[in-house]
Amino acid sequence: MRLRALIPALAVGLLAPLAPLAPQATARTAPAAEPSPATWYETQKPAWKHCGGTAPARFQCATLQMPLDYRRPDGPTIGVAISRLATSTPEQRRGVLLFNPGGPGGSGLEDPLLFAKDLPRSVLERYDLIGFDPRGVGRSSPLNCGLDEDEKAGGFWSPYKPETEQRDIARSRSIAEKCRAREGERVPHISTRNTARDMDVIRAVLGERKISYIGVSYGTYLGAVYTQMFPHRADRFILDSAVDPTLAWRGMFRTWGPEAETAFTRWTRWTAARDARYDLGGTPAQVRDTFWGLVRKAERTPISLHGREWNGDAIRLLRPTFFSVKEGADAMANLRRASLGLPVGPAPATPAFPDMTGFWDTLWSIACGDDDTSWPRDPGTYREDAIRDKARYPLYGDFASSVKACAFWGTSPEPVTTFDKPAKALILQNEWDSQTSYANGLGMHRTLKGSRLVSVKGGEGHGIYNYAPNPCALKSANDYLITGVLPHQNVTCTAVDDQTSHRATPSLRPPVSRKAGML
Repeated sequence: MRLRALIPALAVGLLAPLAPLAPQATARTAPAAEPSPATWYETQKPAWKHCGGTAPARFQCATLQMPLDYRRPDGPTIGVAISRLATSTPEQRRGVLLFNPGGPGGSGLEDPLLFAKDLPRSVLERYDLIGFDPRGVGRSSPLNCGLDEDEKAGGFWSPYKPETEQRDIARSRSIAEKCRAREGERVPHISTRNTARDMDVIRAVLGERKISYIGVSYGTYLGAVYTQMFPHRADRFILDSAVDPTLAWRGMFRTWGPEAETAFTRWTRWTAARDARYDLGGTPAQVRDTFWGLVRKAERTPISLHGREWNGDAIRLLRPTFFSVKEGADAMANLRRASLGLPVGPAPATPAFPDMTGFWDTLWSIACGDDDTSWPRDPGTYREDAIRDKARYPLYGDFASSVKACAFWGTSPEPVTTFDKPAKALILQNEWDSQTSYANGLGMHRTLKGSRLVSVKGGEGHGIYNYAPNPCALKSANDYLITGVLPHQNVTCTAVDDQTSHRATPSLRPPVSRKAGML
């Protein structure tokens, strides 16, 4: 998990954008002449075309039609864009491997190219790699609630302050009202369960009895839901950097408060031991005092660094950097030097970003709609929680618990997923993951009976495949993809010195920048 910029920028994948992919589909109705709408969806023939750009010729794209509402399969449909990187050794092919990069709301159309750079030949020979933009995202009939920039990132990463409480409540209500007004027919059907149903249509269209899968961050929850809805169609499922299904979604976001304090304490110890390099304090207490001194100073007069004015709340939003201790120390040393008018190092390179079309609209639809019962309807509850959590977890507690659009979202059209079926899944989890904590990985493992957990002790970064690769963890995962045999017990790996991400983290890093993602 290498921080590409001092501002935590969350990307849901990192590849230069390709040339235009399959054309975006608009809502329509399945042909009435078909004997059964359900049969029609599963018997579609993808019109594969080269995805464009400099991608290899065998990287192909198509658009499938899915029911907007699976309870009304003869009603309106939406287009879902899929991609395929076929194996170059069809004689060894055993099936398809689907991907989801996280979000919720992340574009996954380019995932086959991204993962092909890192998967071993022994895996690439056995699978066609399949990517897709989930419904409502990118080239899959993206939602557009007409949100302004403040309602996108600002609607999620806002601290609680008495003087801004009414404005924050009004913004949260505005997000929900805009989505109802502009996308009211579609929003209730942009959900994890419907995306899982779309995955099963993709499976059927590709002629597969089962699918294998790698999901990162939010993609772990999506994959887990699929194993419960279609238990006999889930083959080899890898859940990388897992969400605890019992916490989705408000409970998941609120874990960022206490987990940040644990990571911050570890960071102060690490940084104090390197005071000669960072000059932030020779004891953990001194490092802590330096940090909070910077926050207070920036509240009075924002600190200018790399073309941005940093106030105290912006500094607290750097929460993810403390999970990767060197990144946190580098960031704070730069801010301190800037606050003193001293020279600072150059700004890190800013990563490229994938298609973010529909990201925030879809994020709100899923976070609010998957389980409407987890979101209080009284804004006063958020105030009380935020005040209490800021006192307990001063770094991030009030950000995590402040009012969100979900308070005004409405009722979900179907109940939350019940996790009561065994799932032969392999869970990969870093000890110091800023977005889906180690405790979340344990929660996923407890929830999915029959799963195995691969823990990376000392591992930093959100996402092990592609982002913070660990040889031991990846060997377990790749062996499972090849053989279909889970480890006979849970596996503990140790972080290696160079276990840092070589791409922007895929999801759940709360950024300050507008090009943002979440899980």
